[in-house]
Amino acid sequence: MTAKNIRARVRDELTSEIKAIARRQLATEGANLSLRAVARELGMVSSAVYRYFPSRDDLLTALIIDCYDELGTAAETAEAAVDRADLLGRWLAAGHGIRDWALANPAEYALIYGSPVPGYKAPETTIGPAARTTDLILTLLADGVATGALTTGGAEPAAVAGHGSPLPVDLAAELDRIAALACPTVPRELLARGITAWIQLFGVVTFELFGRFQNMIEDSRRSFFDHQLRVMARHIGL
Repeated sequence: MTAKNIRARVRDELTSEIKAIARRQLATEGANLSLRAVARELGMVSSAVYRYFPSRDDLLTALIIDCYDELGTAAETAEAAVDRADLLGRWLAAGHGIRDWALANPAEYALIYGSPVPGYKAPETTIGPAARTTDLILTLLADGVATGALTTGGAEPAAVAGHGSPLPVDLAAELDRIAALACPTVPRELLARGITAWIQLFGVVTFELFGRFQNMIEDSRRSFFDHQLRVMARHIGL
């Protein structure tokens, strides 16, 4: 191994260790990370840590990207295990994959879906990792349209018929823009239903992790989550 390769390996190992320490900080301090505290735990002077992460925001960005990628992998792995023709099963698997990861990594979930970090502005490098879970629902919708399994017209599915309303003109235009960029085969009405379902999914996870079910839903939270997924599946038209 050349000296250059050794230096690269040492850099990778130290970078990983810095991020691991920072993630432990998340559990106790939230997003209020301190590079000096990380350096102390690592046994290094703070100036050495700054060579790897020039600022707190750079470290936050690295953690955010890692968290989005881990969440995306969890959802994609769960969804990929289901037969491609089973759209409902794929939706349920992706949803439970997201919830399972969130419950196992509550501090990390709070970092990416909790309150914005004061003074921090996420760079464009976070967009791709953040979009991985969204891409799952868009792919599922597109697959449903391609196979004829999902409603492609303007009407709401039978399960919610009569409870919808026409899309406002400005929203319809924006949905058309989103579809053109990300899922051109998905009609705007179906895309609106899919986005609503996706928001509901993350809303239930957020309520659970942030303690909003205390003294209300205690012993059946997984069942409640599964029920919500199925309600939203009917809303989509699955």
